[in-house]
Amino acid sequence: MPSTQNPRTYRVKSFGCQMNVYDGERMAELLTDQGIAAAPEGEEADLVVFNTCHIREKAAEKVYSDIGRLRREDGSSPLIAVAGCVAQAEGDEIMRRSPAVKMVVGPQAYHRLPDMIREATAGRRVTDTDMPAETKFDALPARNQGGRRRSGPTAFLTVQEGCDKFCTYCVVPYTRGAEVSRPHAALMDEARRLIDAGAREIMLLGQNVNAWYGEDARGRRIGLDGLIRELADIPELARIRYTTSHPNDMTEALIAAHGDVEKLMPFLHLPVQAGSDRVLRAMNRSHTAESYLKVLDRVRAVRPDIALSGDFIVGFPGETDADFEDTLRLVDAVGYAQCFSFKYSPRAGTPAATMEDQIPAEVMTERIVRLQAALGRDQTAFNVASVGKTCQVLVERKGKLPGQWLGKSPWLQSVYFDGDVAVGDMVTVELTEGGYNAVSARLLSPVAA
Repeated sequence: MPSTQNPRTYRVKSFGCQMNVYDGERMAELLTDQGIAAAPEGEEADLVVFNTCHIREKAAEKVYSDIGRLRREDGSSPLIAVAGCVAQAEGDEIMRRSPAVKMVVGPQAYHRLPDMIREATAGRRVTDTDMPAETKFDALPARNQGGRRRSGPTAFLTVQEGCDKFCTYCVVPYTRGAEVSRPHAALMDEARRLIDAGAREIMLLGQNVNAWYGEDARGRRIGLDGLIRELADIPELARIRYTTSHPNDMTEALIAAHGDVEKLMPFLHLPVQAGSDRVLRAMNRSHTAESYLKVLDRVRAVRPDIALSGDFIVGFPGETDADFEDTLRLVDAVGYAQCFSFKYSPRAGTPAATMEDQIPAEVMTERIVRLQAALGRDQTAFNVASVGKTCQVLVERKGKLPGQWLGKSPWLQSVYFDGDVAVGDMVTVELTEGGYNAVSARLLSPVAA
C-alpha cells in the first residue's frame, strides 16, 4: 500500500489480559468512527494494530514474529501500528528493529491513533508513549453512540488503570502509570450504553480494580462497592463481575457487597503470587499468607458458595524449596476453583530482574509442574462438586456439536448443554457432569431475556 493512501480497512489483534481486550475494542471503535471498516475475516487489512502485553515471557519477540508474517511477496506490508505495554516499554527498539512499523503508541495514548495515521500516511514514522495527566477516556468516542454497535452478552468496562503497588517483578507501574480512577458518571453512562447494545453481564476491569473510588451523583465519595451497588440498580443488567484485585484493597464494604448484591456473581479473582511470607516481602506484595487467608475467610463468611481464583509465580529470585512448599500448603488451604500460574521471568527495569539467586530454569519447571497438578486437582474437584446444582447460565455462543451451546455459570465455569436457545439468553440448567475445563448440563427451562 503506498504511504500516501489512507487505510480503508483495519484489524486489531490484542494479546494478554482483559484490559487489553477492552483497549482493543476501544481502538476498533475509534477507527470505525474515522470511517475505516473492520477487514472481513480472511481478507488482508490495510491497517494492522498489534495491541501488545508485556506480562508474558518473550512478549516483544512474539510481536516481531507477527510483524514479519505481514510481509507480502512483493516486499511491502500493510500500515502497521504497535500499541500496548510492549510499545510503551520498548517503543524505540521496535522502531529500530522493524522498519515496517510506522506507529508506536502506548496504552495511555491510543486515542491519538487518528492523528498518527494521518502522519504515517504522509510518510512519517511516529511514536507516542506519553502518559498525559488528562485521561485518554475523555478523548474517546462514546460507546455505541447512535446504536451502531452491538455488544456481546458479556462486556468489559475499564474503571481503573495503573498501579501504585510497585511489586518488584511487575512492569505495570512503568507501562500503565499511576493509579487513575475513571469518573463515576462516565462509567454509569458507558455501562448503560453497553446494556442498550445488548450486554447482560458487565465485567469491571482494572490493574487494581478494587482501588477504584469516585464521587457519585450526590457528591459522596464511594468505592468499588458503591459503584457495584449502583450498577445493580439497572434493571436490564443481570450480572456483575470484577477483576483484578489486590488483597490489601478488599475493604469490608466490598466484602459485604458479595453478600448483599445478588447481581454480583459468586466469583473472586484475588492474586496472592506466593505462599511464603519471605518471598512475598521480596515481591513487595505488602500482605502475608495469613492476612490473605483471613480476607478469603471474611468473603466466604458472607458468600459461602464463592468460587476463588488467584495468580501464582514460581521461581521468584531466592525462592527455596521450603518457600515453594509454603505455596503448596496455601493452595491446599484455599481450594481454588480456577487459577493462573507462571514461571518467573525477569522484566527489564524491575527490581527483581537484578536480584541475586535467580532460579535455574529446570527448578522452575519442576515446581510449576507440581503446582499446576495441585491447582488442576482442585479445579476438577470444584467442578465435580457442582454436579447436581441448579443454576442460571448466560448463553455466550454455539458449541462445537450440533445443537450444543456454551455459557457461563455464576461461578464462571464453562457450561455445555443442548437446547433451543439463543446467544444472550439466561437459562436455567442442572449441572450433570464436571471435568477439568468445563461442566456439562441439562437445560431445564429458559429464563425470560
